[in-house]
Amino acid sequence: MHAKLGALTKGHRNRIREILDATSVFRDEEVAIALELFDETFAAGPARAPYDPGDGVANYEFVGSFSREGQLVGYVCYGATPGTDRTYDLYWIAMHPEFQGEGGGSQLLDEVERRLVQREARMLVVETSSRDTYRPTRRFYEKHGYVREATLMDFYNEGDHRVVYTKRLEGQASST
Repeated sequence: MHAKLGALTKGHRNRIREILDATSVFRDEEVAIALELFDETFAAGPARAPYDPGDGVANYEFVGSFSREGQLVGYVCYGATPGTDRTYDLYWIAMHPEFQGEGGGSQLLDEVERRLVQREARMLVVETSSRDTYRPTRRFYEKHGYVREATLMDFYNEGDHRVVYTKRLEGQASST
């Protein structure tokens, strides 16, 4: 696919909701949380600066994937984990189903990793669900070198476990 990657603006909110709803994976509560992170980030206009370890507040960073026509087709949200030494969390990654399987999700994840390597990040942490609908998501992370570190049984709900993946970024050469 090799879509164009770019910054998001406050005006992308409705399209993000469309993407999240279209995947048919996220529950209503999950979509609400994703939009809350977006709203918090873009409430005062342009996105805030990346996380400043001195302020102890998590700032969320967003990257959009855009079609040749300029339509937002996917996005990723990540940020530094407060109270850690160069550890980051990947909060959301989603591609509209019409564009899944074309490499856009991989391109977004690669971009996050590239940016974090430039910052000398140590680790990227991803949490996901054990539900069957998340099986392709878990395979995606494993394909990209993420290691399953933990499973918290019945975390989200009975039978719906929290699955934690990590990828060590230290020592990876920056490609820029």
